[in-house]
Amino acid sequence: MRNNEIKTKSPFNFTLPDELNAKKPTELRGINRDRVKLMIIDRQSGNRSHSTFNHLTEFLRNGDMLIFNSSRTLPASLKTINNKKHRISELRLAEHLPDDSWLVLMLDDNNTRSYSGIRAGLKLEFVSDLTATIEKRDNRNPKLWKIRFSIRGAELINIFYQIGQAIHYGYISAPLPLEYYLTVFAKDPGSSEMPSAGRAFTWKMLFDLKNRGIDTSFLTLHTGLSSYMDDDFNNDPIVAEEEYFISESTSAKIRIAKSKGGRIIAVGTTVVRALESSAFPYGKVTAGHDYTSLRITSEHNLKVADGLITGFHEPEASHLDLISAFLTPAQIRKSYEEAISKKYLWHEFGDLCLIL
Repeated sequence: MRNNEIKTKSPFNFTLPDELNAKKPTELRGINRDRVKLMIIDRQSGNRSHSTFNHLTEFLRNGDMLIFNSSRTLPASLKTINNKKHRISELRLAEHLPDDSWLVLMLDDNNTRSYSGIRAGLKLEFVSDLTATIEKRDNRNPKLWKIRFSIRGAELINIFYQIGQAIHYGYISAPLPLEYYLTVFAKDPGSSEMPSAGRAFTWKMLFDLKNRGIDTSFLTLHTGLSSYMDDDFNNDPIVAEEEYFISESTSAKIRIAKSKGGRIIAVGTTVVRALESSAFPYGKVTAGHDYTSLRITSEHNLKVADGLITGFHEPEASHLDLISAFLTPAQIRKSYEEAISKKYLWHEFGDLCLIL
């Protein structure tokens, strides 16, 4: 799907060897989820150390709080039928809109974006008697189209789970069952792709955190697509709008932890985005349901998140812009060079880093 040789105007140019693409989940590589490698990066000094993820609690302290994304991955790849007239063979769900319509990426049999024959009013057919009508191209992101399914609500989500598959990219050796794209605490269906930073957590680790005096809480941010199957467009600064929910309980726990000097550690860039969006502009997390298009860069003054658990990202990904709110470009570059030299693995089934 993506080029391994990265060419970008950012200061993070590097060549990612193909063998560092995590092509299989840990379970299919013969290790437990929590045995992935862990790089620990000090925000102040940039110093790095190395461990495995099951030793995470050794780098945390009493009073810290981890915030997880409880969004559950949808089987967001839907195959069409009777598609000879329009050549659209696959829809990838990108976003559920407030009016109960959806933004989708349309692909043809060659796994490239399909525009042939697309027009307002065109009806797409799926198995289970599900249909969808194309309404218009999205104004903000011209790679996406707004469609409306013939079924709505919980019944539609159930059909997705019956007929859909998890989205997978070219570095994955073969399509995988959806279960590999779910965190153990996934609850609220809605993400196009897995919020992958939480994948390495096991129930045992969650219990260990509690026993060590490290609190946990949850929010929900439904992730969009990480790729529009167009490398040039993937580099565009347009940021997808994403839906998020923060409960009164989570916002209260964060305020209490902050007041006692505890560090708020986001498990994934999606959590950072939800927390910082909620706290903008007043600096305190506010409970509620909203949509965010906040773009976090090195210019952003972090108001809530003190630390981050995240995977390793390609330079063209917006995730690196967000990480630059925690680390300087030089720190990121050195960390990534070291990750390559020590054979860390990339992508959703790869290794992780803890930034504190």
